[in-house]
Amino acid sequence: METWVRPYTPGSGRWLIIGWEAFALALLAWATIGTFELTGHGVRLVACVLAALWVLGAHRILLMGAYVGVDGLRIHGLLRSRTMAWAEIAQVHLHDASHRLGPFRIPSGLTVLIERRDGSTVNTELWAQGVDFHSRPKLFRAVYHELRTRHLAARNG
Repeated sequence: METWVRPYTPGSGRWLIIGWEAFALALLAWATIGTFELTGHGVRLVACVLAALWVLGAHRILLMGAYVGVDGLRIHGLLRSRTMAWAEIAQVHLHDASHRLGPFRIPSGLTVLIERRDGSTVNTELWAQGVDFHSRPKLFRAVYHELRTRHLAARNG
């Protein structure tokens, strides 16, 4: 059984997101109970469903990121995870991402992009301005170099 290691510690911003998620779900519960005039079991059901949703979401947020192992790379996203063997990866590089809003391009910063041998690309959760690296740019570069080093070692070894 392979051990997967995240080559960085998660940023404190994740806890802000989890707290915000709890606040938003509490507002949703309050609005739902008020709108549908729920009482008794209805209130308990809404509370339990939203609490379970919060626990699952918080767990996934805490797991999000890139994990490395001897045989490959595992990307945990919010809704899905994917595992790629080092042999499937053609290149690990930085990508200067931007989003298009009508005629405007809005730069969003550097992200780590994985190019597969079949020509497809895989986005990672590694973003220079994200919750893990916003105030730690040296750590972002270190993680990027760690991924590249492991990929090159696996390809050459």
